[in-house]
Amino acid sequence: MAGRIEDYALLGDLQTAALVGRDGSVDWLCLPRFDSPSCFAGLLGSDRHGAWRLAPEGGGPCTERRYLPETLVLESLWRTPTGTVRITDFMPQRDRLPRLVRLVEGLSGTVRMRGALRLRFNHGRIEPWVRRTDHHRIAVAGPDAAWLRVPPGVHTWGEDGATVSDFTVRAGEQVPFVLTWQPSHHTTTPRTDPAGLLASTVRRWQDWAAGCRYQGPYRDQVLRSLITLKALTYDPTGGIVAAPTASLPEHPGGERNWDYRFCWLRDSSLTLAALLRGGFREEAAAWRKWLLRAIAGDPGDLQAVYGVAGERTLPETLADWLPGYQGSTPVRFGNAAVHQLQLDVYGEVLDTLELSWQAGVPMERQVWGLLRSLMAFLELHWREPDEGLWEVRGGKRQFVHSKMMVWVAADRAVRLAEATGLPAPLERWRALRDAVHGEVCEYGYDHHRGVFVQAYGERELDAATLLLAKYGFLPAEDPRVVRTVDAVRSGLDHGGFVRRYRTGPDGLPGSDGLAGPEGAFLACSFWLADALTATGRREQARELFERVLALTNDLGLLAEEYDPRTGHQLGNAPQAFTHVGLVNTAFALDGDEAADPTAVGPAAVR
Repeated sequence: MAGRIEDYALLGDLQTAALVGRDGSVDWLCLPRFDSPSCFAGLLGSDRHGAWRLAPEGGGPCTERRYLPETLVLESLWRTPTGTVRITDFMPQRDRLPRLVRLVEGLSGTVRMRGALRLRFNHGRIEPWVRRTDHHRIAVAGPDAAWLRVPPGVHTWGEDGATVSDFTVRAGEQVPFVLTWQPSHHTTTPRTDPAGLLASTVRRWQDWAAGCRYQGPYRDQVLRSLITLKALTYDPTGGIVAAPTASLPEHPGGERNWDYRFCWLRDSSLTLAALLRGGFREEAAAWRKWLLRAIAGDPGDLQAVYGVAGERTLPETLADWLPGYQGSTPVRFGNAAVHQLQLDVYGEVLDTLELSWQAGVPMERQVWGLLRSLMAFLELHWREPDEGLWEVRGGKRQFVHSKMMVWVAADRAVRLAEATGLPAPLERWRALRDAVHGEVCEYGYDHHRGVFVQAYGERELDAATLLLAKYGFLPAEDPRVVRTVDAVRSGLDHGGFVRRYRTGPDGLPGSDGLAGPEGAFLACSFWLADALTATGRREQARELFERVLALTNDLGLLAEEYDPRTGHQLGNAPQAFTHVGLVNTAFALDGDEAADPTAVGPAAVR
């Protein structure tokens, strides 16, 4: 069965990603893209749904592991009674074909190794036909083919639906395995130099990481988060996925299982803001080009989520042949959020466009035309209810966060127009900004308790209201902000961390339309730390921040949620939303002026 969520390491080539457990098993990999059907789906079942285990004979977790400094190259070490062996796993940034490389190296003594490659295409559903040629084992099913290259002297055979290998590695020996995907109609695959691929992969990651501007006390954690966010970018288009996995549960055994292998405008925008803050501007320029392509057309057709190349159709389907992670069903692929109205994304997009411009990305007139179209849509539709930030499935409501982000959209549009001098209906935009602000303060505020709530006329709290000061909707010292921060801190506490909102009681559906509980949403704990910092409680913020940092696995990775009762991570992993929060909070606590994304200075208008 699959390991604990926190047991997994991330590998990636900026077009897809793999998850590797402590036991040396690759339990998740989609090829050739993040959102392609998986060929290893053991994460959502067992190794019979696809996995590639490579470890000392007898199994067991590795003794220790680490990423090579400032890279996404994983080293796992096993110390056995007969010797010590190291496996180096990585995915080279591809020239044409995706590859997963596993280098077995003997460090001392002799170690008997065993490998079992069990490919299952179409999310664990299709067992391929396997044939042997030269030093390759070729697995073919429909449009997919995977070529496993093994070195001379390593014998492989078929056993129980797997390609099995037993071999001995001695001190000083290196045994490379290379798995390459390509369309099944191709009859040959290029030879590779595993050692050369390793050297180039290390160099490319370290060259990229050298651009990080953060030099504060949390540099290791911030850089690891930035590398993780970079690994979630789809290099050919500039799109950014929310997570590389699907249907990892927000509560084991529950129905809150979603596919996050797509590009949410919200998540992408926030990821770009974190990368900009860290000093990386090329990603912002690439994402903006992706955005222009993805949302081209009527702004009324703006979706909250798109495919990595800008695809609009992402049908949500159920995979009833998969038992799910720890029995969590249904297993979903695709995401019905594509059909939801989420007004907050307009604010996140315009906020990122302003940050990009301040960081030196030119404001092109095509982008300005897009901005004006988005604002024209908001002027007509901002009063409508929506499904909101949390993508509820219990019906549309007047969410406070959504309206606040409409204010952000209007505010950033006004600021950009004033700064650039580009043509704009400034009086209308200012009037919209004022109208939204007044309505939220009147109807999104519980005047009896003195706090902002989740939706107009309701009493429930929402962790998203922690962002009121962060986006400048109200000053941090405003008593309404301070009371809201304190109310969320106590009312949504979950074992010292923060829930998004309260779910339904005793397994009954809540206002979000879903049954069952969920864990603490880790991004919300970072938001609380930011709010505590803004309201002058820096030491309390630092204590909370370091409490969340303590939840990272041994490689510095975090999932979407955490269960304080069991001590385990929950939800899709690693999660961009969470790592964005980590980066932002570290900068806020450090107060490093050099980390200001505007340090480069505003860009030109083109």
